[in-house]
Amino acid sequence: MAELLVVRHGQASFGADNYDKLSDLGHQQSKLAGEALRAAGWIPDRMITGTLERQKETLASMGFDGEAEEHPGLNEYDFKDILNARFRGEVPEDVRKDRRSHYQTLRDTIWEWQKAAFSGCTESWIDFSTRVEAARKFATDTDARRVLVVSSGGPIGQLVATSLDAPEPVMMTLNLQAKNTGMTKFIFNRSVFYLHEFNATPQFASADRADLLTYS
Repeated sequence: MAELLVVRHGQASFGADNYDKLSDLGHQQSKLAGEALRAAGWIPDRMITGTLERQKETLASMGFDGEAEEHPGLNEYDFKDILNARFRGEVPEDVRKDRRSHYQTLRDTIWEWQKAAFSGCTESWIDFSTRVEAARKFATDTDARRVLVVSSGGPIGQLVATSLDAPEPVMMTLNLQAKNTGMTKFIFNRSVFYLHEFNATPQFASADRADLLTYS
């Protein structure tokens, strides 16, 4: 059986004009994640990211040799676009700037998006879930034994939920648990795809690194 290790990107720049870049802490988290994998003897023989900068920066800071492939199915859903559709362009101020309100509204909005409860989104839930499945097939259609993927919380939640044949809302519950540089491992061959481990962070296991753990 081969292994697919899906790593969530490091901490991005919440509240900045350009969210799609790592913070200094995000680069540090990514470096430590790469070090933890090398210490465990886990070296990828294939690497894939989405097309987002925070995903590509994460892989670069992990420090593995070799060229990475890209697949847009690994990109996060566009929450700003989904929010604008839900609130018809009038997104409440606290949702945009307050972390607690942001994530509570994120959860509720994605659940509504899954049910097609509002219109006007650039990407539908069906489109999102279809492209994530296409990315999974792309990543596992390989002779590689250890495939490293860097993605985002939404696609990771969807991959896990699909592997467990879970109801659609479970994806969002998993999404909100996804840690920055958390590692989710699947085992696969040509006919099976199983969850082996979810959201592990061995790079933060020691007491002196506990404060490096983040979720955004």
